[in-house]
Amino acid sequence: MAIRLRFFASLREALGPGEELPAAPGLTLGALRRQLIARGGAYAERLAEGRAVRGAVDQVMADDATPVPDGAEVAFFPPVTGG
Repeated sequence: MAIRLRFFASLREALGPGEELPAAPGLTLGALRRQLIARGGAYAERLAEGRAVRGAVDQVMADDATPVPDGAEVAFFPPVTGG
């Protein structure tokens, strides 16, 4: 199976709407982010460590240690501010 990767807001503008990736046993949100950063280019720039990027797994806010199970939807997006 695979995981569904989605980007939102400014990340979507820079990286596209997302894609399907092969599922890997033991994958975490942090490991997935590092894999994407390793692609270089816009991925490395927009997802770099220290950049304010939030993540969710199956529409639940997640941190770097959150497991990404087979068939999951993973979303990355910038933090939202409001007033």
